[in-house]
Amino acid sequence: MSTRIEPESIRRVLIRGTNWVGDAVMSVPAIREVRRLFPRAHITLLIRPWVRDVYSAAEFIDELLIYEKDGRHDGIAGRHRLVLTLRSKGFDLAILLQNAFDAAALAWWARIPFRVGYRRDARGFLLTHPVTIDPEVKRVHQAYYYLGILSGMQWIGAHLWTDPDYRLRADLAVHHSDRAKARALLAEHGIEEDEPLIGLNAGASYGGAKRWLPDRFAQVAEHLARSCRARVLLVGSKMEEPIARAVAARIAAPCLNLAGQTTLGLLMGLLKECSLLITNDSGPMHLAAALDVPQVAVFGSTSEIATGPLSAVAEVVKNPVECSPCFLRECPIDLRCMTGVSVAQVIEAAERALARGRRRPETHRGRNRND
Repeated sequence: MSTRIEPESIRRVLIRGTNWVGDAVMSVPAIREVRRLFPRAHITLLIRPWVRDVYSAAEFIDELLIYEKDGRHDGIAGRHRLVLTLRSKGFDLAILLQNAFDAAALAWWARIPFRVGYRRDARGFLLTHPVTIDPEVKRVHQAYYYLGILSGMQWIGAHLWTDPDYRLRADLAVHHSDRAKARALLAEHGIEEDEPLIGLNAGASYGGAKRWLPDRFAQVAEHLARSCRARVLLVGSKMEEPIARAVAARIAAPCLNLAGQTTLGLLMGLLKECSLLITNDSGPMHLAAALDVPQVAVFGSTSEIATGPLSAVAEVVKNPVECSPCFLRECPIDLRCMTGVSVAQVIEAAERALARGRRRPETHRGRNRND
């Protein structure tokens, strides 16, 4: 039988974070629970470089440690270098939100006394406290999957999704330097601080089955630019530049295309300046939700139940067809889940999201607010 871990005895905690932006946001409720459970502990989050900015202003983490698997931590010598760093920090407990065998191997090699994570990927023998996955967690939001590690340790209640008083807290802040850079960049392009700004994220790195049609993004943007007297901002990764260009080419209203031209931190700053985001299921969708930005998220091949935006000011639009969710990257037939979502549906959802945003308390720090 595993030794019971008493939270009050733990002084230094290592959390192995998830690797992708959306997952990083969806794991925030679990990380916040770790902070609540270990209020006096020093909490270090081990993450890959490209998700660093997600947590750059996170008050619930004491230290970020970057795992440069393709750089200075590459190969056996690189892994050994990282292990020596981990050993030097004297961690009492490792909580592995990341599922890979490598995550458990690093914690074992670093001689961390207590190692907690899901029993999967043939890594159970490396964990002092392997947690069995609750089958029920696969039917609810992915945020509960990460929380399930903590409930499996009996640190928090099980089946939290059945508790009407439990609220998932995935909220994040933008680092002040990225907020300032975003405002300066918009001002440089003639976008005033009190001017409504509609963000468009027409890409999705997962694949084409998650992307609504560029022409329809453009039509929605045209309508909202007129009805809200707003400017339009296109965002996305370097890989999604062609999609953003295709959308921008169809928009007659003034628009600023910054796809492929921002860091993740600057993207977060720009999203925080938006009055509304129209998006596919993607990393920016999750970031906007965490930043309390009103949004419309168009879902196709994936499930809004599993990975929908954790936000009270988000609207999800989808076309319920028999083959969705299929979770395929590319549609082998006619993309009916996306082509069935109309411009009118998204405009109506946008109006609802904007109305929800206007009804929020004045603590929101987005566009058209003073902070």
